[in-house]
Amino acid sequence: MANKIRLGIPKGSLQDATLALFKRAGWNIYTDGRSYFPSIDDKEIECMLIRAQEMARYVDHGVLDAGLTGIDWVVESGLKVNSITSLTYAKQSRRKVRWVLAVPEGSGFEKAEDLEGKIIATELVEVTKRYFADKGVNVKVEFSWGATEVKPPMLADAIVEVTETGSSLKANRLTIIDTVMESETHLIASQSAYEDEWKREKIESVALMLRAAIDAQAQVGLMLNVQRQHLQRILDVLPALNSPTISELSNPAFVAVNTILEETTVRDVIPRLKAAGATGIVEYPLNKVVL
Repeated sequence: MANKIRLGIPKGSLQDATLALFKRAGWNIYTDGRSYFPSIDDKEIECMLIRAQEMARYVDHGVLDAGLTGIDWVVESGLKVNSITSLTYAKQSRRKVRWVLAVPEGSGFEKAEDLEGKIIATELVEVTKRYFADKGVNVKVEFSWGATEVKPPMLADAIVEVTETGSSLKANRLTIIDTVMESETHLIASQSAYEDEWKREKIESVALMLRAAIDAQAQVGLMLNVQRQHLQRILDVLPALNSPTISELSNPAFVAVNTILEETTVRDVIPRLKAAGATGIVEYPLNKVVL
C-alpha cells in the first residue's frame, strides 16, 4: 500500500498502555469496542488490533508492516522480524516483565532440576521447552489457555508465567524459583516494509517519537537562577543528562541554568541546589526526550 503503513496495536493487557504511549508521542488512536480497526489522526498510518502473541506472525507474513509486541512472543514464534526499537513499558509499570518458573509453596521444589519428569503449564511453550532442555531436565510442557496460576498442584506441578510484580503468584501461594526470560515491548517491522524506503522512514519516525515519549517518562526538566560566582557549586550538584544549558540574564551578576534530571533524584537534588545558592527553582514535566 503506497504511502501508508499498516500498524498492529496489541489487543489485550497492553492495549491501554500502548494507546497512552502513542498519545504522549503525538498520535491519538480512537478505538471502538466492536471494531478491530481503530482510527488514528495520521493519514499515513492504518491501525489494526492484534493479539500480542500473534503479532510476529502477521508482521512476518507481510499482513502488517509493523507492530508492537513483547520480545517474548517474537522469540516464542521463532520468526525473523526486524526489531526497530525496544520500549520498556507494561500493563502496570515502566519495567521489564519476567517469565518465571513458579512452584506451589511447600512443594519441596527448589530448582529446575527438581522438576524432572513433572508437568509444566505455560503459554510460552517453546521458550519453556528450550529452558529445560538447556538444563538437561526432562519435563512435559503443556500449553495453558489462561488462569495458569491456579493449575498447580492439581493440574500441573509447576508453571512458567509472566509477572510484573509477583503479586498474583503470591496470592495463589506460588513461589518463584527461577527467571526463564525477561521481556519488554518492541516495535517490529516486516522485511518487505523495511526494504521500502518510504515505509522504513515512516516506521523509524514512529519509533523515534515512541522512544522519546518513553525516555521522557522517568525524567523532568529543572531550571533555576544563580549568582555567577556560585555557578560552579550548582554544576557540582547536578547529575545532568548532558551538560546543563547556561543562559545570560538581564542582571549580569546572575545566570539561568536549565537541565534534565531523573525524576527519582529531584527530591534529593533540589535541597542541595537551594543550599548551594540556587533561586527560582522550577521543576517541569517532559513530553519527549530525543537522545
